[in-house]
Amino acid sequence: MPNLHISTQFDSGAIEVLRLENPRNLELNIRADNASAFAQWFHFALHGAADKAVTLRFLNAGACAYPEGWKGYRVVASHDRQHWFRIDTEFDGKVMTAHATPTGNCMYFAYFEPYSYEQHLDLLSSAAQSEFVRLERLGSTLDGRDMTLLRITDAKGATPQDNKRKVWLIARQHPGETMAEWFAEGFLERLLDPDDAVSRVLLDRYVFYVVPNMNPDGAVRGNLRTNAAGANLNREWATPSMEQSPEVFLVRQKMLLTGVDLCLDVHGDEALPYNFVVGSEGTPGYTERVAEMEDTFKTAWMANCPDFQDQFNYGRSAPGSANLALATNWVAQQFGCLALTIEMPFKDNAQRPNPATGWSGERSRKLGASVLQPLLATL
Repeated sequence: MPNLHISTQFDSGAIEVLRLENPRNLELNIRADNASAFAQWFHFALHGAADKAVTLRFLNAGACAYPEGWKGYRVVASHDRQHWFRIDTEFDGKVMTAHATPTGNCMYFAYFEPYSYEQHLDLLSSAAQSEFVRLERLGSTLDGRDMTLLRITDAKGATPQDNKRKVWLIARQHPGETMAEWFAEGFLERLLDPDDAVSRVLLDRYVFYVVPNMNPDGAVRGNLRTNAAGANLNREWATPSMEQSPEVFLVRQKMLLTGVDLCLDVHGDEALPYNFVVGSEGTPGYTERVAEMEDTFKTAWMANCPDFQDQFNYGRSAPGSANLALATNWVAQQFGCLALTIEMPFKDNAQRPNPATGWSGERSRKLGASVLQPLLATL
């Protein structure tokens, strides 16, 4: 049998190897973000275990950032990095154990289906080929990567551009929440489909500003929740800086220039096995008008997409209790608009489970496409 080896020297690779002699007892630790204590994301390749029963033991799972996230969770795996599936996984409160039998000499494992930086660049370039899209570079991250925005509208539409309301969609502030960029991909694919009647009406009437990856540095580094400086971007919106959180600083600056009439901030949740939204009811500026728009949005989404629900969520915040350092709260308060955080599961949609894949990149894409209908109903 070839020597066992675990590699992480690729985009978003992250794991710590403790013991690797026996494929039936591979001992690992989930690695913390490069400049913070958040630990939950992992992505690695196992070499040399073809046709061998493999047991992966994540010894520090119970001490990770979100231990509740391991209950009912199953590790994601792939032989070709294109098709990902779930493998048998257990969690005893301290150690998470996963089982697989590689069919070849290399098998990949991850917390969720990865979305690589190369995929991100391909997504931007593909979208920019549309006549409706203008790609704009906002500036640089701390690692020197581009912060890129897609401005999307029908310049020949019946509504004058100056009168069009502004819709923002940002995704993946937390880099390990890769389902958020899969969602953005599905959203863009449908929005730019010239044969889709809903998208044509939306582009005729509104201007869309889309940032598919708010945290490219953290994504490449294999972080769960932070950027290169260790900043949790979704706690930086009140006072961002170019030194600590340039990603938020640049996007926020652009928002102040364009205005915002509706904003969606796309995320993933470690513990709850559902798709749901979080509103801004805790902000001082939350009004009956915004509440009505929120109800319209949720009702329309549930009506056209069975994967979305409003029964299981974080609950409603008390008036005046909102943390204005969060994107949704800051945007809602600053612009007096409807702003929502979209949450998807790392596990599965418990109401409509898929035993083979759990919640996946493809299901996230389809959810992203489905959000156009509630946007049309609400706007």
